[in-house]
Amino acid sequence: MLLGIFLITAALCGLATASASEAPSFVGSQSCASCHQTEFEAWTDSHHGWALREPTPQNVLGDFNDASFEHKGITSRFFRENERFFVETDGADGKLARFEIKYVVGVAPLQQYLVEIEGGRLQALDIAWNVEAGRWYHLYPDEDVSAGNGLHWTGFYKNWQARCAVCHQTDFQKNYDPKSRSYQSTWAELTVGCEACHGPGEAHVAWAEKRPGYDSGRWSGLAPHGLLTPRSEGRQAIEQDMCGPCHARREAIGPDSTLPGAPFGDHYNLSTLGDGLYFPDGQQDQEVYILSSFLQSKMHEKGVTCSDCHDSHSGGLVAEGNAVCTQCHNPVGRSEFPSLVLKDFDTPDHHHHKEGSAGAQCVSCHMPERDYMVVDGRRDHFFRVPDPLLSQSVGSPDACLSCHTGETAQWASAAIAGWAPDSKPRDHAYATLFAGVQRQGLDPEKLAGLVDLARNTEEPAIVRASALREIGDRGDAATARALAGLLTDDSELIRMTAVRLWRQTQPQERVERLQPLLDDPVASVRIAAALELASIPPEALAEDRRAALGAALDGLRASMGAKADFPEAQMAIGGLAMTMRNWDAAQAAFAEAVFMDPQLIQAWLTRARIAEALGEMGEAAAILASAREHNPDDAGLAAQLAQLLIQQGRPREAVPVLKDSVAADPGNEEMRINLAFALLQTGDLSAAAAEIDLLRSRAPDRPEVEILHALHQVASGDLAAARETVRGLKQRYPNLRLPPQLDALSQIP
Repeated sequence: MLLGIFLITAALCGLATASASEAPSFVGSQSCASCHQTEFEAWTDSHHGWALREPTPQNVLGDFNDASFEHKGITSRFFRENERFFVETDGADGKLARFEIKYVVGVAPLQQYLVEIEGGRLQALDIAWNVEAGRWYHLYPDEDVSAGNGLHWTGFYKNWQARCAVCHQTDFQKNYDPKSRSYQSTWAELTVGCEACHGPGEAHVAWAEKRPGYDSGRWSGLAPHGLLTPRSEGRQAIEQDMCGPCHARREAIGPDSTLPGAPFGDHYNLSTLGDGLYFPDGQQDQEVYILSSFLQSKMHEKGVTCSDCHDSHSGGLVAEGNAVCTQCHNPVGRSEFPSLVLKDFDTPDHHHHKEGSAGAQCVSCHMPERDYMVVDGRRDHFFRVPDPLLSQSVGSPDACLSCHTGETAQWASAAIAGWAPDSKPRDHAYATLFAGVQRQGLDPEKLAGLVDLARNTEEPAIVRASALREIGDRGDAATARALAGLLTDDSELIRMTAVRLWRQTQPQERVERLQPLLDDPVASVRIAAALELASIPPEALAEDRRAALGAALDGLRASMGAKADFPEAQMAIGGLAMTMRNWDAAQAAFAEAVFMDPQLIQAWLTRARIAEALGEMGEAAAILASAREHNPDDAGLAAQLAQLLIQQGRPREAVPVLKDSVAADPGNEEMRINLAFALLQTGDLSAAAAEIDLLRSRAPDRPEVEILHALHQVASGDLAAARETVRGLKQRYPNLRLPPQLDALSQIP
């Protein structure tokens, strides 16, 4: 009935782009130049214009004059042959190979390079060109991204079509075939062109040229001038839907570029403030691409939008320096934002720094910068007021101390209090709450705090949704019921994150609460509801609701198929298949996940557990052995493999696994106990005695160690000594269960 949901090859077409079949054709940015020359010229040299280009001598900024770069023992060479550019570097097998540069990415402060490998896969090199410094450098200098690692540049995490193309190209269509693991991708324009933001231009060009018979009604969803009509209302919402998909940390629902102006939630799941992406107070930590930061801000609350600060075509700022901020924050104000404080902010009376210095720049205090990709500085769009003591308490960076590195949070806080004695630090109580949950776990008091935060309509929706995400499936039925009203919240993000709370409830109650969301106007909410109802038999729903469940499951199936080239998506497919007890599909998905990323330990372990549960003990051992080949230093894998081998009566095979693990982690008592037991089973009494003696000196209070000692005594023929050891165990641990041979020994007078 639902078997097809989980097949890796299912739903390869992905989610349909809204009205794509009825949209006019793409005509290319050059078609816009004759009428919109100023905008075209501003765009041409913008970051959008440089998002992806052919590797011509004019576009390639890196040194390809037989330049070399060494990193962790591998020397890569960059060279050219006439008009073609090449790199010699380590391939997937770790051996040096030659690759042709197919495309260049970006213009400043760095430029990356794409090469094509088997299956039409475009891969981004880990070595990039620092445009400002004029040198090659490695994007991951401190990480293990060597060949054989899932993070190697040839791997699926560095694949252009899966990870980057929808935001760097116009009308990108992925066309991934999971059977062959290959791509037949297409696009309307190589880079981010005019139509990436304005929509396909065929009808608009026809309108502008006053072609005979032009009729905007020929196409669906067009304004009279032939361009797409945004589906959202208001400038902020329209721009958020237009800019947000690429300037946000999010998970795509479908595989391809979406038409501009489509509602964000119909195509993406926005990341919230947890998962290691943000500091507890909401400051950016990992590469989060702005949107969720902006959604926390007072500016967003008051209606500020992207084009208030950024030129839509050049991508640059609308003014220089502090003038960007003072267009609103000044003694006169701005009519669109009536709540502005009317004051001269661009003065030492406010910023308390020397005129023209870095400290006098608004962004230095209110938009602190972090470097990504090593050299790419990006500013936080929360627009926070510095609070040094809060930052110190929750472990977040502080704007003051980033410059005044020799000072303390107490010093900075006292300075701020001296400048503005009547002001109070903003109340970010959720920062302390999030920090406590992340550091100490979720106890009843913190759970109650998260519940209160999720219901607090004074906080931004992104913060409330983050509280729900922190609860996740760690709450209980009572928690879900306390937050049931959020299933109808105005925010689609809150509705979507509230759905998971019902995972811990009984099936019938889950059905009653979630089935209305199968008709939610936003696709991300419908899919979230389908995920939680996927294990529910359709007959548990009223007959008139089964079609809605089927449609939502179709959306879930399509979304999973759209990301079949993501290791993490294969993990999700496998997890859902397990929920449905579809073991073949689960095994296939987890096997694909570890093919894509051999370091996904949980996928290996889950594969082995499924095989073991199905009685395929040999297959389980083979899976763990393969996992260990790819992850020789993982103690957990070694322990699982050794335990399974011992259970199968194969202690001789378990001994070398355990010896390697003990050598790698000499202080691991569990491994030594397992090793001693395996040695006893093989009859190597001398080696077993050495391990047992070491354990008795290090862990004399562990009963397992004394049991091993007694077993060794029995194996050595010293039954009297073994009997005394067992008696001692019985006295110290009266309820201890002993192995049969020792239990029998204890019965002898």
